[in-house]
Amino acid sequence: MCGIVAFYDPKINEKQAVIGKMMATIKHRGPSSDGYYTNDEVALGFRRLSIIDLRGGTQPIYNEDKTRAIIFNGEIYNFKPLREELIKAGHVFTTKADTEVLLHGYEEWGMDGLLKRVRGMFAFLIWDDNNKTLYGARDFFGIKPMYYSNQNGHLLVGSELKSFLEFPKFKRELNVEAVKPYLMNQYNDLEETFFKGVYRFPAGHWFEYKDGEMKTHQYWDAEYKENSLSFEETLKRINDDLKETVDLYRNADVKVGAFLSEGIDSSYLTTLLDPDDVFSVSFDDSTYDEASKAKALSDINHWKFFSDKVDADEAMRDFPEMQYHMDEPDANPSIIPLWYLCKLARKHVTVALSGEGADELFAGYVNYGMHTHNDLIKIFTSELKKLPKKKQIKLAHKIKKMPNFPGKVHMYTNLAEPSEFYVGQSVIYDMDYPTIFTSKDANSILQPTYRNKLTVNGIYQKDFKKVKGIDNVKQMQYIDLHHFMINDIEQKADKISMAHSLEVRVPYLDKKIAELANSIPTKYLVNRHDTKYALRKASEKVLPDEWAKRPKLGFPTPIKQWLKEPRFYKQVRSLFEEEFVNDIFDQEKIIKLLDDNYEGDGSHRRQIWTIYTFLVWYKLFFVDYENTVKKYQHVQPEVASLIKQGKLL
Repeated sequence: MCGIVAFYDPKINEKQAVIGKMMATIKHRGPSSDGYYTNDEVALGFRRLSIIDLRGGTQPIYNEDKTRAIIFNGEIYNFKPLREELIKAGHVFTTKADTEVLLHGYEEWGMDGLLKRVRGMFAFLIWDDNNKTLYGARDFFGIKPMYYSNQNGHLLVGSELKSFLEFPKFKRELNVEAVKPYLMNQYNDLEETFFKGVYRFPAGHWFEYKDGEMKTHQYWDAEYKENSLSFEETLKRINDDLKETVDLYRNADVKVGAFLSEGIDSSYLTTLLDPDDVFSVSFDDSTYDEASKAKALSDINHWKFFSDKVDADEAMRDFPEMQYHMDEPDANPSIIPLWYLCKLARKHVTVALSGEGADELFAGYVNYGMHTHNDLIKIFTSELKKLPKKKQIKLAHKIKKMPNFPGKVHMYTNLAEPSEFYVGQSVIYDMDYPTIFTSKDANSILQPTYRNKLTVNGIYQKDFKKVKGIDNVKQMQYIDLHHFMINDIEQKADKISMAHSLEVRVPYLDKKIAELANSIPTKYLVNRHDTKYALRKASEKVLPDEWAKRPKLGFPTPIKQWLKEPRFYKQVRSLFEEEFVNDIFDQEKIIKLLDDNYEGDGSHRRQIWTIYTFLVWYKLFFVDYENTVKKYQHVQPEVASLIKQGKLL
């Protein structure tokens, strides 16, 4: 696991100095070593966290005649058989690292042929001096980040946005269009980032850049074609394929542990991995205690259990550093426990397995149609779904116009087209978890420059067209995979873990697992019994019943309680009152929203936290950036200690 950065600009002479400054901003991603490659056109920079071939895998890596160079962030889990295939084809390897498989694979099969063969998470860049072309690719799901800026005759590409800020020609400018979508989602859901002119490179794509022109190609996307397996055959396939995938993902020359919560996703993976060490965190508030259940499973399996409690004062103190590492504001409260979980794990291991992706692939969200606990409503709705599609939609429109009644949301969302109503995870039904901002409410608190007509559902329409006509649940899964998963869940998993120089591996987001999950009939995934039903039943083969049947909890964080604490209320209010805030928000309105939340029932907490997170981030990158760099551009103390002890190569 590493960090990469590169630029193409023939007009810059001191390329080594420039790439060196850019690399310094991401040294937390790779404290083990660094390396670079420069010529008249391009500069490639690399920071390494040693995982495989500890002494021989330093990058850039070159081909036999040094006409091609690669820098790579990620892991290719099936690199060993590919390496043997390439050796038989005549390629000469100088390392045992998976990186070199990508380079020789590009030479042997081309970009499309290579990307069809690999399983893994990756963002990599190859400079081919034979045709003066820069190639790059991002993995199937966007597990590893890749940003780019292509303007004014130069190209920037890298793992983190902050490295771009050190490029001498880069103009640090806020993308004002991104603020409103962020307020509605708690993350930026546009292709363009919060930095004007900088974009996320799309998952499942590769590019070629030559003479100032960038061409992008798609090599993979989720497809939904139901298989004909029986339910029992489906459970066996899930268990067999997950076991094979976890076995692949344990490959490393360093210690591999696992994150363990009380939920099924991590419990299932961890049981299949059977590691020595597992890690969990909880909060002082007993309502948010996941560690006790995780410890119970650890005791059953004789794993070494490490846990820690998140201290509220420490969390609020460290929160700006978390947002610095996120690059863009992200108000998902689970960032906080994840920060301390990674900090804890990094003291003991270099790699940890995590359960991200199971909900999107195996349909774990209540929003996929489980908006009631009433079995009669569920059965009645199931019968209505046997009607022809046009009649279902017509009935849904009638139900929408009716006064509220028990089960109305469940019936409407099961019968209507998702493209009419679905807004992802910005609304969570049937839970004590309020919405964020509607389009109207977001515009009402923003200054005129930041207002626009964008809506959450409107942003989704481009992707809804790609899955029009398929099963409703799978349409929603596709949307979450291409929005919530890639722009929120995966971003925080990568950025927060790499802030602690920890590699997090996500077996559910393996191409093989995804292709299986996408082929499972929806009736096995979501039915009147539960969400994520097939995965739960498959997990019973290895988990005790109590764990297999656990409801989804997410990674709960006591934001509601914290914002009712006088000291934290004052901390947030102090930021809301700063002078720069009125340039973006209607200051009086957001202060009133905060006061009402503090004095009332706390129902505005998601809205308050979303505004607060943005202001923390904005102050770091636009109000006081020089001090931000001085304060946070370092490796974490626990990692620095390992380096000092010689335990990190």
